[in-house]
Amino acid sequence: MRPLAICEVAAEVAPFAKTGGLGDAVAGLSRMLGAAGQDVRLFLPLYPAIWRQERELVPVEFLRDVPVWLGRREVRFSAFTTKLPASEVDVYLLHCPSLFHQDAIYASGWDEHYRFGFLSVAALTCCQRMGWAPEILHVHDWHAALTPLFARTLFGWDRLFAATRSVLTLHNLGHHGLFGGHTIGELGLDGHLALLPPEDVAADRLSFLRNGILHADLLTTVSETYAREIQTPDGGFGLDDLLRARAASLVGIVNGVDYGDWDPRHDPHLPHPYDAADLAGKRRMKRALLERVGMEAGEETPVVGMVSRLVEQKGIDLCFEALPELLARRDFRLVVLGSGEERYEALFHRLQATFPGKAWFYRGYHEPLAHWIEAGADLFLMPSRYEPCGLNQLYSLRYGTPPVVRRTGGLADTVEPYSWERGTGTGFVFSDYTPAGLVWALDHALTTFAHPEAWRGLQRRGMALDFSWERQGRPYLELFRGLAA
Repeated sequence: MRPLAICEVAAEVAPFAKTGGLGDAVAGLSRMLGAAGQDVRLFLPLYPAIWRQERELVPVEFLRDVPVWLGRREVRFSAFTTKLPASEVDVYLLHCPSLFHQDAIYASGWDEHYRFGFLSVAALTCCQRMGWAPEILHVHDWHAALTPLFARTLFGWDRLFAATRSVLTLHNLGHHGLFGGHTIGELGLDGHLALLPPEDVAADRLSFLRNGILHADLLTTVSETYAREIQTPDGGFGLDDLLRARAASLVGIVNGVDYGDWDPRHDPHLPHPYDAADLAGKRRMKRALLERVGMEAGEETPVVGMVSRLVEQKGIDLCFEALPELLARRDFRLVVLGSGEERYEALFHRLQATFPGKAWFYRGYHEPLAHWIEAGADLFLMPSRYEPCGLNQLYSLRYGTPPVVRRTGGLADTVEPYSWERGTGTGFVFSDYTPAGLVWALDHALTTFAHPEAWRGLQRRGMALDFSWERQGRPYLELFRGLAA
């Protein structure tokens, strides 16, 4: 079967640029598609921080000082190429210092719309100069969501894209890319108002994501439950009407994970590796973690870990009431790694001060410590308000650390509620977004931990699950083949 030509456009691709799961997902899927023999080419901005990663970036001679007209402004860019690590996939880094001059991937400047509108136009311009006709144009989140519209309008004259079909993957609907109406002309779309959503034109605004949803041939999102949730007023962030109208073209596929980086059998961050057949290394990791954070506890005392952005989406509001009650009433240790909103950081600082020796908080992010928490904790806490897919619960399952999650999005699709009667399940799930719901789930988990035989079964069922990209990427390839045909 001949390879598909797949053009991937995104603001983040790990390990070059990453703020969360988006970068991991784009890299993991692209790597899998490349390994399956497809012609995959990745396009993202060349942020200044990438220069400092000491990677070999090769200038592309026919993509040097390329002029691009976007709106009434000419911008020039050059491209450098390298390989996506652990693959033969070509990555094209678009060097445009006039737009991408700060280290931050995202900014709040006046030109944010122009920066990512340019990303779409530059990626399509690269395809033209390569003489490469992508059969699938796969774009990610709001930053690249105008690409299908640009292919139809600014590039509609070029027969190179005549057979191109577009796919928009929605990683997080909470971010629209919403800008004032003046940006329509600045992005060269003022001559195509009939193709823009009429409600946006009437309201004098431009939504990157609404246009992407309207114009992409196929929509995917990162779990089946999230695909249903975003079609409701509660989960649709104002886009549920359009998503319901396009329900026949919307598919939910749970993200994969890279077990090369996240597997306790060969995790380079762990001094004590282990697997499901022999969990002695996990017990040693628990002792090592407690020693590292300055806590004392025996094997019979459970450790609850949490690695999270401290924002409303992650359900931290529930912790204000639930965690002080539980820490006062039950004997367990709480180890938290994360940063975010000041009020949430203050909560965990306060818990550490109020419950010395029982609660510990590291403000910021520390990659090796994140791996230690996954391996050394007995339970992993993810009480998310909403969670399109989630990755930490997948890591936790592989590390034999049953997750405590709310029934939403990808958490609902990947964590089976534990049942004492049937001896089934892989974690602890609560439905109501209330402190009482979180208290119930943690109480249930802490009580179950006191039964070693049941606990080992719970761990091993989770560790046996396969959420690798080799498995999770197959539905994408089937969709792409069907769309291209």
